[in-house]
Amino acid sequence: GGAGGMAVAAGPAAGSGDFSDLREIKKQLLSVAERSRERGLQHSGKWASELAFALDPLPLSELPPPPALTEEDARDLDAYTLAKSYFDLKEYDRAAYFLRGCKSQKAYFLYMYSRYLSGEKKKDDETVDSLGPLEKGQVKNEALRELRVELSKKHKARELDGFGLYLYGVVLRKLDLVKEAIDVFVEAAHVLPLHWGAWLELCNLITDKEMLKFLSLPDTWMKEFFLAHIYTELQLIEEALQKYQSLIDAGFSKSTYIISQIAVAYHNIRDIDKALSIFNELRKQDPYRIENMDTFSNLLYVRSMKPELSYLAHNLCEIDKYRVETCCVIGNYYSLRSQHEKAALYFQRALKLNPRYLGAWTLMGHEYMEMKNTSAAIQAYRHAIEVNKRDYRAWYGLGQTYEILKMPFYCLYYYRRAHQLRPNDSRMLVALGECYEKLNQLVEAKKCYWRAYAVGDVEKMALVKLAKLHEQLNESEQAAQCYIKYIQDIYSCGELVEHVEVSTAFRYLAQYYFKCKLWDEASACAQKCCAFNDTREEGKALLRQILQLRNQGETSSTDIAAPFFLPASLSANNTPTRRVSPLNLSSVTP
Repeated sequence: GGAGGMAVAAGPAAGSGDFSDLREIKKQLLSVAERSRERGLQHSGKWASELAFALDPLPLSELPPPPALTEEDARDLDAYTLAKSYFDLKEYDRAAYFLRGCKSQKAYFLYMYSRYLSGEKKKDDETVDSLGPLEKGQVKNEALRELRVELSKKHKARELDGFGLYLYGVVLRKLDLVKEAIDVFVEAAHVLPLHWGAWLELCNLITDKEMLKFLSLPDTWMKEFFLAHIYTELQLIEEALQKYQSLIDAGFSKSTYIISQIAVAYHNIRDIDKALSIFNELRKQDPYRIENMDTFSNLLYVRSMKPELSYLAHNLCEIDKYRVETCCVIGNYYSLRSQHEKAALYFQRALKLNPRYLGAWTLMGHEYMEMKNTSAAIQAYRHAIEVNKRDYRAWYGLGQTYEILKMPFYCLYYYRRAHQLRPNDSRMLVALGECYEKLNQLVEAKKCYWRAYAVGDVEKMALVKLAKLHEQLNESEQAAQCYIKYIQDIYSCGELVEHVEVSTAFRYLAQYYFKCKLWDEASACAQKCCAFNDTREEGKALLRQILQLRNQGETSSTDIAAPFFLPASLSANNTPTRRVSPLNLSSVTP
């Protein structure tokens, strides 16, 4: 049976990374984890180790041998061993000093990487010292230009291995040479497909599906992990979840990395319950984990789960209070308690720990908005966008700040960007519609509201806004149509009449039916109006008028066919309202 099983597994997956031989994959992961650690690449090492841990242990006879040493390695061994101990203690300049002139790949990489990190560390220290309204570009990593010159010589001479190419790519990206960086990272992925760092860098540089199509990526099982990750980043959540499911089926069901990615994916499509349950599962398996816990806290925040958020904040504080994620969780906790100054303070602390940490800039922007400090909010959102152009919350936040400043043209630009990043998010569409309305572009506004309703309106406001636009334009039939859909929507939700606008809708419909001389429908709606404080008087007045007209022998109009009907459950006294099929909605779509 074993061989049969193998063949089946190899069949479908072989084209796109073969997962039939998990033992081989485990060997590769253990070996690349070791090689990454030797070069000080902690995160790639950690990623490979976590993934290897999710697979079954190997017997002694099958463990990967340590990497073979060359003549050059032997010559550089003393310098490398000494320098690596300095490197691990973050004494980068000292490590680089003892590695000068080393020829072996490993020692040369550590030499260049030490110089790179030395520059980064100095830059971050500078940044923290002056973390006021800091403009990007005042502080630079001084080492980058020299590193680029030296690495590009080596690159032309084809002397860089996979790790060297990765470092060259990072240097190019830091110098904002994005196109060159992408080419180099793709090359690195071909030369050393097992190094996760290179794939991850590509994830951050590829901004849309089109760019992804034109990359020639190596056909390896690692590519599947990369695609799942980048689909998540590009908000192609369906595709991402499919990939992760197939990775789980291939044998990675225990991987905490995959579980956390799936949770993040559900968070991105706002399937909050699913995401929460997966995060809770993840915390059971990996209780001291801090990564992604900021995302978990965002979910708790959205659900206003104070006790859970408080517990999470205290818990992470005990594990490590000086981690970026911990500061963000505490910031969210204070924000939920409406202590916005305190919250902003913790997001600032997060940024002192890591100025490139995206979430904190956006969240800090939100806090400044709450404190009505628009200029500080704008600054924070702009930083978020500098770090990641795909952060739709920052674009949306900028739109909101300019809305407060009553600058609708700017608003429009930022909401448009947010909408491009989240085409199916009704909040962006409603915001865009409001903008167009302010700019008097009513046709555009109608399109936005209609689309917001079509994609599934989170806040259930799009139809009301659309109806009011139709009212303004004296398109009474369409307005009535929208109000009816809105009422059906609210009542089908089951969260009865928490909504302010329900009374508005009934009031409009009552008057509309009254004008059409449809007394039964009009009185049904008028009776509904009596249930709400703000429309009670109008409702009663209208009922009196209807009664009067009926007594005078005005019959219900039959010449105007009722264009639509209220759902039976809504007509108050269940008078048999004439059921005429509702208007064909396609005529309403702008």
